[in-house]
Amino acid sequence: MKHALVLGGSGQIGVPLLQRLYHAGWRVTGISRHEQHDRPGLHWLQGDLSSMPALPARVDAIFSCGPLLKFAKWYEQSGIEASRVVAFGSTSAETKRGSADADERRVAQELREGEAALFAAAVPRNDAVTVLRPTLIYGAGRDATLTRIAQLARRLRYFPLPRGANGLRQPVHVDDLADAAFGVLDVPATFGQVYAVPGGEVLSYRDMVARTLACLRPPVRLIELPSPLFNLALLAAQATGRASGLGEAAVRRMRGDMTFDAGPAQRDFGYEPRAFRPSAEMFEPPRE
Repeated sequence: MKHALVLGGSGQIGVPLLQRLYHAGWRVTGISRHEQHDRPGLHWLQGDLSSMPALPARVDAIFSCGPLLKFAKWYEQSGIEASRVVAFGSTSAETKRGSADADERRVAQELREGEAALFAAAVPRNDAVTVLRPTLIYGAGRDATLTRIAQLARRLRYFPLPRGANGLRQPVHVDDLADAAFGVLDVPATFGQVYAVPGGEVLSYRDMVARTLACLRPPVRLIELPSPLFNLALLAAQATGRASGLGEAAVRRMRGDMTFDAGPAQRDFGYEPRAFRPSAEMFEPPRE
């Protein structure tokens, strides 16, 4: 029986990934910051990358579903043997690279540093590494974009956007990311590669938000405002703490295209993400 170590196994990508490993007959050791319950074939250890519990000396594969740079630093100094490593980064490594926001530029830089450090650490160990870069994630009620929009819209009973929020997006479902992580495992063409893993449909930011609002119960109205009026509304929301994390750079990106080529992932490991067809359950917080 093959043995996998999954870091971030209780997170939004980790949960569906564990299901795929379980159904494929893998034995899994999962790492979570919070206490979890074991089940046949799945053993949980409590810890994180800064305080790791005692681990198996060897596994067949390591999956990282958390912060890439922290994982790369841990992996470099860890003594665990694993011939296969699959880690998630983000397309933010590119989209936030030239941001006007210093914190966003730092995020992009850390993602690129994490990729470089991970590949460098794998060389002396002869491990095969693959990095997956998702676009905008949704589907588990834990993402920082569409779920936050849905939560705010439910409270307000409407949701404002600036006119012209027509930048292109490719929202990607967590189940498709889990499929991708499992799908690359035994494909030599993916060894040493970085792949964009976008969603299966390109649509405007405005239409992405509109579909999200329309699926809520009851549906929530989208209001498009002239930029000066939207900016005033945003300032008011920020003052009350309802728009934390939504700065000028994020608003500007609503008008910019952020699309990525799924062709290499489709060619090398048959990646086939779904179109964006949201339902209200996808934006509900998970039950404890």
